[in-house]
Amino acid sequence: MSGPHQAAFMLKDGVLLLGVAIAFVLLFRRLGLGAVLGYLVAGALIGPQGLGLIGDAESKLGIAELGIVLLLFLVGLELHPNRLWRLKRDIFGLGFVQVTACGLAISGVIYAFTSFSAAASLALGLPLALSSTAQVLPMLRSAGRMSTPSGERTFSVLLFQDLSIVPLITIIAALSRTPPAPGTPPGWLLGLYTIGAVVGLVLAGRFILNPLFKVIGRLGERELFVAAGLFTVIAAAAAMEALHLSTALGAFIAGVMLADSPYRHELEADVEPFRTILLGLFFLAVGMLLDLHVIAERPLFVLGMAIAVVVTKATVMFGIAKLFGVGNRSALAFGLLLSQGGEFAFVLFAQARDALLIAPQAASLFGAIVTLSMATTPFLMMVARGFIQAPAREEEERPGPDGSEQPTAIVVGYGRFGQTVTQMLMASGAKVSLIDNKPSQIDLSGRFGWKVHYGDGTRVDLLRQAGAETARAIIFCIDASPLGKAELQPVLSAFPQAAVLVRAFDRRHMMELARLDLAGSVRELYESAVVLGREALHAVGISDGNAEKIEAEYRRRDGIRLEAQMASGDLASGREGMFTPDRKLDLEDLE
Repeated sequence: MSGPHQAAFMLKDGVLLLGVAIAFVLLFRRLGLGAVLGYLVAGALIGPQGLGLIGDAESKLGIAELGIVLLLFLVGLELHPNRLWRLKRDIFGLGFVQVTACGLAISGVIYAFTSFSAAASLALGLPLALSSTAQVLPMLRSAGRMSTPSGERTFSVLLFQDLSIVPLITIIAALSRTPPAPGTPPGWLLGLYTIGAVVGLVLAGRFILNPLFKVIGRLGERELFVAAGLFTVIAAAAAMEALHLSTALGAFIAGVMLADSPYRHELEADVEPFRTILLGLFFLAVGMLLDLHVIAERPLFVLGMAIAVVVTKATVMFGIAKLFGVGNRSALAFGLLLSQGGEFAFVLFAQARDALLIAPQAASLFGAIVTLSMATTPFLMMVARGFIQAPAREEEERPGPDGSEQPTAIVVGYGRFGQTVTQMLMASGAKVSLIDNKPSQIDLSGRFGWKVHYGDGTRVDLLRQAGAETARAIIFCIDASPLGKAELQPVLSAFPQAAVLVRAFDRRHMMELARLDLAGSVRELYESAVVLGREALHAVGISDGNAEKIEAEYRRRDGIRLEAQMASGDLASGREGMFTPDRKLDLEDLE
């Protein structure tokens, strides 16, 4: 096919893919079924087995698998060493037991009730032990449950599931009936390659990537930062591919390398749009590969096996959670939340098909089973939500607001930031109601005589119990993940009489908050940084008068720059007002 014709076909395919995806994702979001199912159904509709509008799903799947690589990079960015150490028991204990027990249990069900061999049952059952990160995590975020013990437990298991893809691929490769590709190293050498590659990537992150991002950060070039972020992911994946190792593992290690970097949030924001688009394309391609004729021939098998997967996983995970000391209600919620199949099952089914462990028809059948099990998630989430809100463990049993208070102001987040705000409010005689979701912080505050209510302060019902309907101000001093429109707009709508003020994480967060009708927002480190900057001026010999003028000029220019960034949505706006070695104040004129 000539170049112009090929370009025309690519444009046609792109228009169809994006158009149908937008329509179905909007529809499925409105129905509460999630974007993943919208992509899968859209792909099945326009694919070769549906209306036949688009073909060559295999090549599109190959490109779209970059979405999986980017997803694992973002998972790695979440693994700050301190958080990893704190959640080690849930990640490597609960997560390992869940994947192993659920994988073996489902494999046993498949082997007992179908004609699949033991190897094929294992190749099908182990992937079904994984749950849908793309479905569960957004639901937890929207419900404001990510920072609760229940939410962290679920995140830990999902994280281990994502990490387990690499050993699961290895298991399927070991069971493979196909001869190894020419030039593939033996297993023991691949093990050495893996260790060497991980060590090499860690050293590269420490001595190459962090200095590189520091240089780029000084330049202030947004586009260069995006390019460097994508280069990091793709280079790590390509290095692993060259060694016949998992590209997903390389991307994950790259994320972990940068998890404690000061540029982590910037990288996350830059890579996220690419991850979203490519992961959506991945699900579209999976839907296109589903053999609808095979599924139509055995609808009862698909339905029955989907129910078996959900029931088996929910039951096994309930038992596992109980063994780890989780209360009945949270254990049941845990089992329901993670009872569906996950997106990585499609990747592993393709591996099993290529390894000649299962036929292509079986891959389509079990792909439909995963899809149907994922369709149950929104409904099971509704059931589980009531259990999640209830306390699950002793440290969660803290009193929440009882509805009797009528405060002047509500402070959400009683850490070092919230304590200062509260002290100033109390100095004026204002009555303040305090909310925090960290039991340790509540206990510590109680020793000093402060009454802090336990709960998620972004929940409208909890704020109402705390007296938000009569409060004149609601101040969010949370230092966890930055609050956005999803968390703040319901509060603004529910309590229009209250002035809502927010602790902002950085300039990017300030730009996002500018779209909301807030009474005010303040960057958390801005004032302390200005004060320290003034002390630094004194230390280098600048007079008090000049230091005062420099501070005033910096505040003026920074305010103008921030207004320009908010208006344009571009972090590079107003850059010409920044001080540089070539742009400085004339101190003699200041004198």
